[in-house]
Amino acid sequence: MRRGRRALLRFTGFTVASDQLWSWNQGAWTSQSGSLPSADIVQCGGSSRQDKEAYPLTPRPARQAEQEPAMSAAFVPRSQCTACLRPLSACICCWVTPTAHAVEVLVLQHPQEVHHAKGSARLLHLSLAHCRLVVGEAFDVPIWQADDKHTLLLYPDRLQDTAPDLRVPAAQPFDWPQDRSRLRLVVLDGTWRKSRKMLYQSPPLQQLPRLALRRPPPSHYRIRKAHGPDQLSTLEATCHALCQLEGDAVRFQPLLDAFDGFVDCLEQAGNRLALDKDRA
Repeated sequence: MRRGRRALLRFTGFTVASDQLWSWNQGAWTSQSGSLPSADIVQCGGSSRQDKEAYPLTPRPARQAEQEPAMSAAFVPRSQCTACLRPLSACICCWVTPTAHAVEVLVLQHPQEVHHAKGSARLLHLSLAHCRLVVGEAFDVPIWQADDKHTLLLYPDRLQDTAPDLRVPAAQPFDWPQDRSRLRLVVLDGTWRKSRKMLYQSPPLQQLPRLALRRPPPSHYRIRKAHGPDQLSTLEATCHALCQLEGDAVRFQPLLDAFDGFVDCLEQAGNRLALDKDRA
């Protein structure tokens, strides 16, 4: 291994600047004049003044500048739909189906469900004419307006669905007004575990009379795991509850059909993603 004149020689642990011709022989550097001059040796990480002046090191800002745009582009937020609050590539507004109804609907959404891609509460909220959506986990005071409406909680009234230290649900009133617009339906949006916790942490919800679904049909919500066939999505449960209260199942069928299309779209997207992972 040889270097020409004015070569900057680097080897393990040292940097050498010299005007002589050097060669590597039997594990040591030698020159025509003999052994390596100790005055030219500088510990690794530093350099002599003569070395710096003769052979300055060139920084590499260009390579870093080339990498910065690619790294910053990865953190650019995706464009979001202002209606459904989802990325434009996953917008669900095409499934929104305006539906007229009389009973007011109040959806209490668990915070962890807000950005869940498979959630149905946002689609329900955008489709129903008289629907309000509030995000929260615990409600110490009634979140609904104090008026002359009868407020009901959509929740099973079976004993096995009530924790031992949970307040017994109130009996359903028999003097419901004939005008269904004077009814308010409160719906909990979350998994079974989350909805139970929301009820447990919210005394105002425990005081409400409960509305249980009578003979609900099997769920079409196959993209999320359920513990039983009678456990429906938030959209399905609300539509069937409104059918039960207003007695008009035909009115809510277009929204349920749109929900089937929403589920099919997400299922196909999941299948394509799984296929791409298998090919990778």
